[in-house]
Amino acid sequence: MSPSPSGHRGRRARGRRRRPAAAPEHLRRLLPRALVVAFLAGGTTAFVAQDKAIRLSVDGDPRTLHTFAGDVEGLLADEGVPVGAHDIVAPAPGTGLTSGDEVVVRHGRPVVLTLDGHRRRVWTTAATVEEALRQLGVRAEGAYLSTARSRPIGRHGLELHVRTARTVHLVADGREHLVRTTAATVREALAEAGLALREADTTSVPPDSFPRDGQTVTVLRITGRTEVREEPVPFRTIRRPDPRLPRGTEQTVRPGAPGLRRVTYRWETVNGVHRRPRRIATETLRAPSPRIVRVGTRAAPASVPGADHLAWGALARCEAGGRPDAVDATGTHGGLYQFDTATWHRLGGTGRPQDAPAEEQTYRAKKLYVTRGASPWPLCGRKLHG
Repeated sequence: MSPSPSGHRGRRARGRRRRPAAAPEHLRRLLPRALVVAFLAGGTTAFVAQDKAIRLSVDGDPRTLHTFAGDVEGLLADEGVPVGAHDIVAPAPGTGLTSGDEVVVRHGRPVVLTLDGHRRRVWTTAATVEEALRQLGVRAEGAYLSTARSRPIGRHGLELHVRTARTVHLVADGREHLVRTTAATVREALAEAGLALREADTTSVPPDSFPRDGQTVTVLRITGRTEVREEPVPFRTIRRPDPRLPRGTEQTVRPGAPGLRRVTYRWETVNGVHRRPRRIATETLRAPSPRIVRVGTRAAPASVPGADHLAWGALARCEAGGRPDAVDATGTHGGLYQFDTATWHRLGGTGRPQDAPAEEQTYRAKKLYVTRGASPWPLCGRKLHG
């Protein structure tokens, strides 16, 4: 039996209703893929947006690179470029970066600079010696340089000697010479002027000193001779206390003897003017022998019964003018009371009477008076009784 038209349409109608039911399942399968594609597309856009093309120049060596760093400091850290206190970074390390920027780094280099004798340590970012001189404000026109101007300065730095041209006045042999020089020493400046120093010659300033601009240097022409003399060496005196001698008394135990030495002197003439001789060598030929003296420490008695009441001062003024060291014209009598040596020794004195203290001389005179009265002083004895 053939199907009715209504049945056929019903089947087609049922078939059309089934197809829409399958659409949501297909979309569910496509949605994750679409999300992944969209995510990847957005991430790539962001990735590309963070990448920047930067021109980096380090010590004059430029290169272009790509970086994700946000500022100059990050860029230098990523590229392993160290920065110290003496380095120059432009723009500053904290400056943000955009594509197309240029970053310049100039590293500082230590330079030990000796300029006209003055030594100091400086820092420079210059690449060559000539640039460093300009940067440091050193006028090098006509100057002496210890190295070429074009020499590059490495990161470790270098040592540089600079001597600028100076005018020095040289006076020699009665003439003045005006010299323009870059010499390191006065001696070199003299040699440049044809005024070399001879054997003993010198200059008014140390010959090896640095010649300053406007300085006047005088050449000292020196001639001379040596002379050898033998001279005595004085002896010293050793004093030793002796309680057996009265206080104030000295007795020579051993006389001193001078020594002998050989002395070499240098006699010099400077520019025709004689100098005081200068001792340059000494040799001892004989050592001096010291003089030894005993010094009395015993207190001498002052009282002699029977003589203390007399005018001893008047007698002393009459005999010796009151001088304990007085000696008569013959040299045989001495002291306040003009003792002869033999009498002085019989009374217990030592040495010469004029060498004894006044108190001891008066004591010995009192002892003499007790035994002999005023007879030892025939002219002045009457003074004892006023």
